[in-house]
Amino acid sequence: MTHGAPAWRPMRQDDLPLVKAMSDAIHGVLTEAQAVYAEKLALHPSGCFLFEVQGEAAGYLFAHPWLAAQPPKLDDMLDAIPVDADCLYLHDLALMPEARGSGAGRAALAIVRADAMRIGMSEIRLIAVGGADSFWRALGFADIGAADPSYGTGACAMQLKVVA
Repeated sequence: MTHGAPAWRPMRQDDLPLVKAMSDAIHGVLTEAQAVYAEKLALHPSGCFLFEVQGEAAGYLFAHPWLAAQPPKLDDMLDAIPVDADCLYLHDLALMPEARGSGAGRAALAIVRADAMRIGMSEIRLIAVGGADSFWRALGFADIGAADPSYGTGACAMQLKVVA
C-alpha cells in the first residue's frame, strides 16, 4: 500500500478479508459473506474498488451489470452476470468514519458512472440502506420504490439515468 493522498484503487483478491471486516463494522446485521464479495470481484472486477486513506483501507465499492427489474437479494450469490443485463447495479459503497466527508462517495459515483458508460448502460440502480437515501438523492438518484426485505426495514430502491 502506498501512503499518498486518499484514493480509490482497483480491488484485489487479497483485499477481501479487509472488505469483510469493514462490512461487518459498517453494516452489522446487513453484512454479507466474504464469498459473495469474492464472486462480485471475479464476475465484474472493473466495478470493484478499495478506498485508502494514509495507506489503510477505509472503504469499498462493488458495482456490476444486472437486471433493473430484479435486483439481487442481499447476501445472495449471483452465479453469473445476465447476458441481458440492462443497468449497472451499485451493490455497495461503504466508507469507514474516517473516510466520510472526504469526497470519496462522489468519486465512487464517478467511477461507477464511467463503468456504466463504458459498458453501454443507461442507468445505475441501487438499494439505499440505513438512511443513505438522502445521500444518494443529493447525488441525483431518484426513489423508485421499496426494496426487497433482505435489505432491512426502510431500504429504498433508487435509480440514476446516465448521460454521456
